[in-house]
Amino acid sequence: MTFTAAVVQMASNPDDPMATAQAASARLREAAAKGAKLVVFPEALIGGYPKGASFGAPIGMRKPEGRAAFARYHAAAIDLDGPEVALLAEASAETGAFAVVGVIERDGATVYCTVLYFNGEKGLVGKHRKLMPTAAERLIWGFGDGSTMPVFKTDMGTIGAVICWENYMPALRMHMYHQGVSLYCAPTADDRDTWLPTMQHIALEGRTFVLTACQYITRGAYAPAHESALGDDPDTVMMRGGSAIIGPLGAVLAGPDFTGETILYARIDPAEVMRAKYDFDATGHYARPDVFQLTVDTRPKKAVQEI
Repeated sequence: MTFTAAVVQMASNPDDPMATAQAASARLREAAAKGAKLVVFPEALIGGYPKGASFGAPIGMRKPEGRAAFARYHAAAIDLDGPEVALLAEASAETGAFAVVGVIERDGATVYCTVLYFNGEKGLVGKHRKLMPTAAERLIWGFGDGSTMPVFKTDMGTIGAVICWENYMPALRMHMYHQGVSLYCAPTADDRDTWLPTMQHIALEGRTFVLTACQYITRGAYAPAHESALGDDPDTVMMRGGSAIIGPLGAVLAGPDFTGETILYARIDPAEVMRAKYDFDATGHYARPDVFQLTVDTRPKKAVQEI
């Protein structure tokens, strides 16, 4: 049975997670009112993506202003039992839509780039923490482990998420294909021209629908204290979007859009996945386990365990 899916291209309020959660909930309701059953939001939407900031960390140094910037960033992150998550769960329950939302998750003194999964009346059903923050992201984000790489089987198909440049990790993609993902969600902060062909490659490789969402945000959305290597003109575009939906044979069904905040929609036919896998199944009939095998450790790794 076909259904409508949506990707939301919107700006966060980096210093006000509740305002962002309210805006995201409104967009979720808007998309659901137009028939969307699956709605995907960008990376680090709630809590913010600190584009252009260095957090005062030249090699061998940590400047006081960088410490202050991290303290502000930590304060803008969210707790999973907090009001922002409750608000999103309420919107998901009200609409019955499945929502995939990028957040900055606070866990003690560490923050993680995380995707949260909301499944209608079931509320928050799981999360994925980004395994490998990219470049300077490693300064401010913790590393996820193998325990948060779930997929969710629904009437629409099997939903999973891989964040931004995690999509360039072949082993992670292979694990997602092994779990049967057919609705591959890719929240991102990558707004370059090379992103769309990456998403098309993954759609073809996994024979899966790919839904990628990126923010469209200007310097004016950030507080004056935000350090910006791109300058401080409020009209400067910090991330230009590029959100898109791709079919399992690589056809672009919606987007990419670089014009501003928007919601993109596409009609999804789950039967297309099996038709696409007729001649290629990366972890099935096109695999060579006699030559290549992947071992995945899905145990949680904690620094301290009480026995």
